Amino acid sequence: MKRISIKYSLAVLIVSGLISSCASVKPCGEPYTKSQQTFQSKKFKEAVVERDSLCVRTTDLEGVLATTEKDLKKTKEELSASEKKAANLTEELSSSQKAFDNLKLSSGAKVAGLSSDLAAKEKELANREERLKTLEEILKKQDELMSALNERVKKALMGFDSDELSVEMRDGKVYVSMSDKLLFKSGSDAVEPKGVEAVKKIADVMNKNSDINMAVEGHTDSIPINTNRFKDNWDLSVARATSVVRILTVDGVDATRLTASGKGEFSPKASNSSKEGRATNRRTELVLSPKLNELLQLLGQYDR
Repeated sequence: MKRISIKYSLAVLIVSGLISSCASVKPCGEPYTKSQQTFQSKKFKEAVVERDSLCVRTTDLEGVLATTEKDLKKTKEELSASEKKAANLTEELSSSQKAFDNLKLSSGAKVAGLSSDLAAKEKELANREERLKTLEEILKKQDELMSALNERVKKALMGFDSDELSVEMRDGKVYVSMSDKLLFKSGSDAVEPKGVEAVKKIADVMNKNSDINMAVEGHTDSIPINTNRFKDNWDLSVARATSVVRILTVDGVDATRLTASGKGEFSPKASNSSKEGRATNRRTELVLSPKLNELLQLLGQYDR
């Protein structure tokens, strides 16, 4: 564009030179008077016209050049801004890629950790299921054992009347309930001969089943007692339970398998408002239960 401007400028100068050699020359676009035109040659007039045309063209080209330079400057500014924006985007992309890579590594480690935890939980669950299966087998075995024991006890005590004793299985234990009619006279803790016979039969069953323990519980009715030996029914119930335990140990039952306790009138089976109810409550209960060593050992594993 600058080359074109220079070319036209030289042309103007050449034309002006030609004109100045013939007559006084006015600036581009300024008209001559009629008197001035009278002395101008045809060649001069044509040169002036051509000069004026070149001036107009030069002015137009200079305007185009100015506009082009302005547009170029604007384009350069936009290009600079775009390059700066592109650099920022490149930096953001690099930062995002780095964050993504870090997240990928972190997620991979987290997934690996979760997989490891899941495997550990599955192993723990399998162990618990195995222990539960073993526990169920032990409980089943004990239920079978106590059912067989219940039948043996009933068979051993077949010679006694139902108002003297009863045998039942409840909550996985065998309960032998002996009335005071069979065991004791009123207010006494001395076991009667027929009662001794019954207790000895139980001792025989115990000696043949070493995996069974026994709790002997003394019970009374609610009528108060106060003698030189027994202060109250609690004293009496404990003494009666102890008397039964002594017979069992004399007959060979290991004392570590026996427990004696008295509950007085505080655990009745019937109402103490009637004679029959009080007779039912005056009893000694022999509670046979399986040893829980194996079961407790298994349950202890759950606490580890």
